[in-house]
Amino acid sequence: MIEILTDTPENVLAVRATGKVTAEDYDHTLVPALEQRLQTRDRIRMFYELGPEAGFSVGAMWEDAKVGIRHLKAFERIAVVSDLKWVNGAVRSFAWLIPCPVRVFPTSERATALAWING
Repeated sequence: MIEILTDTPENVLAVRATGKVTAEDYDHTLVPALEQRLQTRDRIRMFYELGPEAGFSVGAMWEDAKVGIRHLKAFERIAVVSDLKWVNGAVRSFAWLIPCPVRVFPTSERATALAWING
């Protein structure tokens, strides 16, 4: 499930993924929130927090890739907060493809990640 977090500035799209994340979560929650923010600005900042039990369906991984490709230049910076080793490894492996700063933070540094994404 993807939940939009509301305690961030308008130029930040903050989401939390918990449990099984599906393509529908992207289609019905993340993508509409992203496109809404992009109606009023060219670029946004993305804060993506993954709970310890977060998992992605194949469809969700495909939707994530499509969002990244479709909105490649829409991000000013991206913070990923997770203790999932496979997520952190994947983000670090593909960060060079993204034309903005991307940082991975452990869950214990959530406040630091929020300060970085807002700063």
